[in-house]
Amino acid sequence: MTMAAVIFWLAAWALNAWLARHYAHLRAVRMLIPALFGVTLLVLWEGLVRGLGVSPVILPAPSAIAARFAESLPILWGDFAQTILKGALGGYLIGCGAAVLVAVLIDRSPFLQRGLLPVGNFVAALPIVGIAPILVMWFGFDWQSKAAVVVVMVFFPVLVNMVAGLKATDALQRDQIATWGASYGQALVKLRLPAAMPFLFNGLKIATTLALIGAIVAEFFGSPTRGMGFRISTAVGQLDLPLVWAEITVAALAGSAFYGIMVLIERAVTFWHPAQRRR
Repeated sequence: MTMAAVIFWLAAWALNAWLARHYAHLRAVRMLIPALFGVTLLVLWEGLVRGLGVSPVILPAPSAIAARFAESLPILWGDFAQTILKGALGGYLIGCGAAVLVAVLIDRSPFLQRGLLPVGNFVAALPIVGIAPILVMWFGFDWQSKAAVVVVMVFFPVLVNMVAGLKATDALQRDQIATWGASYGQALVKLRLPAAMPFLFNGLKIATTLALIGAIVAEFFGSPTRGMGFRISTAVGQLDLPLVWAEITVAALAGSAFYGIMVLIERAVTFWHPAQRRR
């Protein structure tokens, strides 16, 4: 069985390498290569689990996970709505919006530049497992406390990137727009915010994964009887590992979709940037 798995892996690797070497210029092939790699991993996983007789308590086969996924769709949807649509998305919008506004204030205030950013770096370094129980006690056990955890996690990465982006223009550009008599608000809208967009979207893309992690982890410290973190913790206690992996699959798909949406918005907003034109 082990030899067959090795042969299958080498054959799939050779096929992928051949496609990447000769047909990578085709868009369909560029999408096929990662899909083929993922299918290869799933087939190898299925074969090894079944061939070696691995207990489903240790590692369930992909087919068992898929079956549990299909029969648990109502549960998975309720957990998705509670954790992602309420906790993660709500905290993401609040945290990122507040970070942009505070970045503009910091840009105008040397005092805030010297005082707030060091404090922000300190808060960003706090462990999520330390602040999540506190925020759950403050905001209750429903989605509001999870959104508060997400706000703390996404605020400072977006803030740091936005502050750096507002400083991205050079002195010549700022002097030129000043000679035209532009006010601070006009210079901000016409020059500095467009220049800051690539930096901002870097922070927003980083924050997508942080939001999901924060919302799920926060549910381990208190949640109503729904939510992805709650379901994972209870399913582990019941040794229902297929359900655990089904929840992980939902989280992975949601995170990938969330990140992809941000990439599409970035391309639409920063179409003028050289990095986008090269694509």
